[in-house]
Parts: sequence; C-alpha cells; structure tokens
Amino acid sequence: MKPIVVIPTYNERENVEAMAAAVLENLPPEGRLLFLDDNSPDGTGEVIDSICARESRVHVMHREKKEGLGRAYVAGFAEALRMGATHVIEMDCDFSHDPKDVPRLLAALDADPANPADVAIGSRYVKGGKCVGWPFRRWLISRAGGLFIRFMLGVPVKDPTGGFKCFTRRALETLGDFSAIKSFGYSFQMEMNYRMWQSGLRLVEVPITFSERRAGASKISGSIAAESLKMVFKLKFS
Repeated sequence: MKPIVVIPTYNERENVEAMAAAVLENLPPEGRLLFLDDNSPDGTGEVIDSICARESRVHVMHREKKEGLGRAYVAGFAEALRMGATHVIEMDCDFSHDPKDVPRLLAALDADPANPADVAIGSRYVKGGKCVGWPFRRWLISRAGGLFIRFMLGVPVKDPTGGFKCFTRRALETLGDFSAIKSFGYSFQMEMNYRMWQSGLRLVEVPITFSERRAGASKISGSIAAESLKMVFKLKFS
C-alpha cells in the first residue's frame, strides 16, 4: 500500500514543519506527503523545500499563483496518481484535521470486507464527530449548509463540506482527467462527493474532531458560502 497525503498550502509557514512530521508518523514506510504551494508570499515554499532536502518521503509542487483550493487539489491528485498512489488523502495544513486520524480513514475503507468503500470522509456531524473552538454561529451556518446541500443534491453524506478525505486510486481514476470538476474554491469538497456518488462509488463517514487552526490566518470568507450555494444549483440543474 502506498498512500499519499496531499496538502495545499498558502501562507502556512508556521505549520508546515510540524505538519510534515506528524503526517509521516502516521503513514506506513511506503507512504508519501505531497505539498502543493501556491507561491506563498510568506516563504512557505522555501520551508517546504528545506524539508524535502532532508526527508525523501516529502515532495512539493510549486504552483505559479493562487488559483483556489479546487484547482490545487486537482493538480495534486493527478500528481499523486502519477507517483503511484494506491490511496490519496486530502487534508488541511493548519491542524484542524488531526494527522492521527489518517490511519482511521484508511482502515474505514475496508471495515466491511464484503462491501469495501471507495471514499472515507472525516465527518464532524456523524455520531462521535465534533467541532472544537467554533462559535455557535459558525457551527450553525456549517450545519445548516450541509443539510441544505444534502437535501438539494441527495448525496447521503452528513458532512458534505468536510475537507478530510481518503480516496482509493480506483475512485479518483473513475473521474478520468478531472476535467469534469468545475469548482475552483472550497465548493470542491461538495462537488467531489457529488460526482463520486453519481459515479456509483461507495462513500463512508468516519467521526473526527475538527479543531480551530493552531497558527496562521484562516482562509474562510463570506464569499465561500456564496460560491458553494452557486455550485449546489449548478450541480442540481446541469
């Protein structure tokens, strides 16, 4: 098994060293970590280069400019498959996703040997999942948005906007060259769930604890909700 963890970065200089160490601790020896840096002005890319120089299991793609989370992941998934990944895990660099949960996502795919899953989703909203450090208003917007997405698109996922996922190689190859993916930003998470489900793949949710970032500035803004709302209607009526 060769799982590859794919992590986009933009101004994450304060987190990448600790994140790289934590991810590698929770991968088998064959596992790899692939950073995707969108030309961070704070020098994140240079820090990652120094990590790569001393750790052969860490790789980086330097992208010319910031094009959005969705575009970064599409590039990263394609590169991970090229590197021979058997599984691809996506997660944030700010420790809102706990690297210790990576083995749990991998294990969840084969929890039912008679009916293995194609995608394991780290979920805040299944039994045992939770958010730590969020104000009630943020939790309510996230929860209500998820319920709306589920109602509109019919995808049987309780946390459709979550960004901690594990895909089998087969699941990603089902989408071909990823040209069907239209999202540039955070709506990518929802769109991937939808397209995987539409392709007949099996999705399972694994309870996780989502924590507020350790360091650096959040990338979340009001425009993200608007983008996601537009994408819901595009997917529903396209």
